[in-house]
Amino acid sequence: MSILEVKNLRKVYSSRLGGNRVEALRDVSFTVEPGEYVAVMGESGSGKTTLLNILAALDKPTGGSVILDGKDLSKIKESSVAAFRRDNLGFVFQDFNLLDTFTLEDNIYLPLVLAGRSYQEMSSRLAPLADRLGIGDILKKYPYEVSGGQKQRAAVARAMITDPKLLLADEPTGALDSRASDELLRLFAAINARGQTIVMVTHSVKAASSAGRVLFIKDGEVFHQLYRGNDTDELLYQKVADTLTLIATGGRRQ
Repeated sequence: MSILEVKNLRKVYSSRLGGNRVEALRDVSFTVEPGEYVAVMGESGSGKTTLLNILAALDKPTGGSVILDGKDLSKIKESSVAAFRRDNLGFVFQDFNLLDTFTLEDNIYLPLVLAGRSYQEMSSRLAPLADRLGIGDILKKYPYEVSGGQKQRAAVARAMITDPKLLLADEPTGALDSRASDELLRLFAAINARGQTIVMVTHSVKAASSAGRVLFIKDGEVFHQLYRGNDTDELLYQKVADTLTLIATGGRRQ
């Protein structure tokens, strides 16, 4: 059974007076299986950010549905949405979204604090996670005292500490240098190998070629998909780059 089902998704934005209508998504359908690692790519304005916002239950579709682990996101009451996101989704952002007045440890604990978990439970969850992510020795530091790569590792820990059904990443390598980006992509691969389902929006061909499947969005529709199969990162990189060239030059879907 799919962990995520996106069915005939549409999103139309209208101006306040209803004069201008922009169709950001039109009839988007795909599924994600448990343990998959899917990258979503497309040019600016293609609809990928709108798609991510709907998957994150931050926005509601005009039509169609998003089913996460059997639950229709559009049917969740407004008063319950925040708790649903906290309990089922993990988020990794380009700009980390860490609170500078909190230590890395307290930033990571925040979702569990909001869920009312005990300190003992939070500590027992963080210890093995921090060890896997290589941040155990910097947990007492503040975000302004560590590197971008270390901030992003802390952000990944915050996303993972709730044991989410789905990890959503929005341009996670966008603010990192090449070395930190490579480290983060290796980290995502290791997390995915342990069974975590990941959907990542990215502009980076290198980031996308680390995933198991690449979904291309063009003009609000699914344009094409690439599956890794037995491809190496290098071969998938070339296929991703070729597909982006096809999109940029107005080619037809394959």
